[in-house]
Amino acid sequence: MITKIGENAGLVWGALQNGAQGLKALKKATKLKNDELFLALGWLAREGKLTFEEKEADLFVALA
Repeated sequence: MITKIGENAGLVWGALQNGAQGLKALKKATKLKNDELFLALGWLAREGKLTFEEKEADLFVALA
């Protein structure tokens, strides 16, 4: 399971290379399920690699 979370974190990292994205767009870009996406975000956030900003009722994520 840890390996899969790390792989998904890599997908999220790659998707964010083009700039900040809302959660809906990030989910679509990575094709991850909600739980997979949130685990990957948690992994990257714990490493201090993400920033979060709430805009227009959506949470935007960017690389730190």
